[in-house]
Amino acid sequence: MHYVIGDVHGHYATLCALIKQLPEDATLLFVGDLIDRGMQSREVVAFVREGKYACVMGNHEELMFTYGRLVVEAYRNDSMLDLGNFWCSNGGIEALLSYGLLEKKGTTYQKVQKFEEALKVFEEDMAWMERLPTYLELPLQKNGLSVVVSHAPLGSVWELRNSEAMFGMFHKTATTSRRNPDANVRIFNVFGHTPQPFGIDEANNYANVDTGCYKKEEGYGMLSAYCIENGEVIGMPRAEK
Repeated sequence: MHYVIGDVHGHYATLCALIKQLPEDATLLFVGDLIDRGMQSREVVAFVREGKYACVMGNHEELMFTYGRLVVEAYRNDSMLDLGNFWCSNGGIEALLSYGLLEKKGTTYQKVQKFEEALKVFEEDMAWMERLPTYLELPLQKNGLSVVVSHAPLGSVWELRNSEAMFGMFHKTATTSRRNPDANVRIFNVFGHTPQPFGIDEANNYANVDTGCYKKEEGYGMLSAYCIENGEVIGMPRAEK
């Protein structure tokens, strides 16, 4: 059975607790946004990489390898870190803390002195993220439709996937769109990106499996796994760690 896991956002303890509830022979797939916001981004990425689990690129992975290059430069050139950029204001601070590339002193964050080992892991993870696919088309059918896993809904641009000229638009949609697939889209799209309160959102041709693990508002705070074959949903409340 194939279980697609929603946006983990650095909540490794929650991910481990969820996986313990899944069948031992489950095939795991991830919709991206493994990192940021929670305090265990490095551990989540290590788990997915070491397990060689299938994962698509999320917008937060793209943020990390885009802005993370500036972190590497700041360390290599002994210059100041820019902690006010878009990534850092959307969970990048927590990711850098998990990699050991920031430390908190009072109310401020500072670079660490012994950084070489941490920077090596960080760079290797960024390179891995940059190679993640935009989507995965699985050899499965759901409701008579081919199953496609992406970070964000891509049904509105599915026909552009093989267009070299339009692939930039296709990729951006597949990582950032919040528009659910139209009813006439002829794939079953499993995605995350937009947190759903009180459980996943499923229709005849899609399933949004992001149940807002990082969010503290009522109805959220769950990490969910969705079984493609039978529609089973297993959820795990966020572990406060």
